Amino acid sequence: MTTSIEQDAHAVLLPAFDGTTLSDATLRCLDRGGVSILLGESRAEYVARRMSADRIAAETPDTFRKVTATAKARSGRLLSFVDQEMGGICRLHDLVPQFPDRAMLGEVAEEQIERTAQRIAEVAAGMGVNGFLAPIVDVLIGQNPWLNGRTWSTNAEVIGRQSAAYVRGVQRAGVAATVKHFPGFGATTGDPATDAETVNPLALQDVEAGLIAFEAPIRAGAELVMVGPAIVSALDASKAALRSGTVIALLRQRMGFAGVIMADDLDSAATLQGSTVAEVAVDALSAGCDLLLLADIDDQLDQVAAAIAAAARNGRISAEALAVSAQKVRALADRYATA
Repeated sequence: MTTSIEQDAHAVLLPAFDGTTLSDATLRCLDRGGVSILLGESRAEYVARRMSADRIAAETPDTFRKVTATAKARSGRLLSFVDQEMGGICRLHDLVPQFPDRAMLGEVAEEQIERTAQRIAEVAAGMGVNGFLAPIVDVLIGQNPWLNGRTWSTNAEVIGRQSAAYVRGVQRAGVAATVKHFPGFGATTGDPATDAETVNPLALQDVEAGLIAFEAPIRAGAELVMVGPAIVSALDASKAALRSGTVIALLRQRMGFAGVIMADDLDSAATLQGSTVAEVAVDALSAGCDLLLLADIDDQLDQVAAAIAAAARNGRISAEALAVSAQKVRALADRYATA
């Protein structure tokens, strides 16, 4: 099927919102070629690592079925993502089975993690959710306001093995897993969402040691890898990872990842560094990302899609590469289609 540049520009967008109602902007995105949504959480819930009592009381499985069915009716195919982490944010709260307490996860057998992950994903798929932004495989080092309360081990090999079990379990149940946040941000001391100075300061040998945690889940067949929002100074001291061709090349060539590369929040302070969200989007695609996570705020989706289409027309990015990324996202949506 032949698609237009405008359709491709929308297909590479992942609109994120913290409610369960589709805005006019997200509906336009889906009408014009978008195939993805992120049913997110509020900033307060994100920081607390827990959904609010009001949300837990109000949401039912039908809440998710209705919003995903509406979105799919507009787009024809749909990737509906949530944060469903092993040790941190669980967007589906008590609507799905739970993992053991985070403090105990490091001691849990991989077989149990795989079984639990599969059960969680089976229930989620029945609610119309077919993508998890998990597992987190960053190796935490010291205090880290962004990742504290979201990881469960400081051993890269343990994280890798258990994350691979998670990937196998959820994908067996028809939910695509997203390994994050490449190439690892366990040593950051700020929150990239709000702190523009947040960087990963580790030396190259320490960054490479953390890559071990990514190897097993990638080998397990993870469909997506999310690239992080801050600078990794040992790899590229001038660009946030998701804007860095050097970082993306490391993921593609050295790690051998052939799936969908997702860019973390485009509007993170550590990512923007004085740029507009539209400029970040074009940079991320130019670097080699396929799917761009961004907040559904005002007319931001329209502006970013227009900027991507313009960049493809004027040669700032390759129209052919944009089409390839868009088709990878569409193909993933087709493979993980829910009823």
